[in-house]
Amino acid sequence: MKIAITSKGTDLDSEVDPRFGRAAYILIVDTFSLGIEVMDNSENVNAFKGAGIQAAAMVGENGAEVLLTGFCGPNAFKTLNAAGVKVANDVTGTVREAVNAFNEGKISFTDTANVEGHW
Repeated sequence: MKIAITSKGTDLDSEVDPRFGRAAYILIVDTFSLGIEVMDNSENVNAFKGAGIQAAAMVGENGAEVLLTGFCGPNAFKTLNAAGVKVANDVTGTVREAVNAFNEGKISFTDTANVEGHW
């Protein structure tokens, strides 16, 4: 399965970036092989608005079925939900730790977006 994880760097040992739309990178990870595809999200980092929606579209276009992140706002959540991507908020640690937690069934998915200022 392909999952998307917001990241501060480009490898599995990078810290999970708590921001979704403005994350430095979004890594698409194959949960079986641990192969990664790096999506540079720099175009959205300094976006005035719409960063989450644009990042959500990239995740959906890259075939991820799940997003692991720290904070996913309402507009991005709606876009991801429409694309059939499950969202887990409040994910911390390294990308590798997040993938392991996902593979071990320790990730809880949400059915609502984070509320601004809540995280």
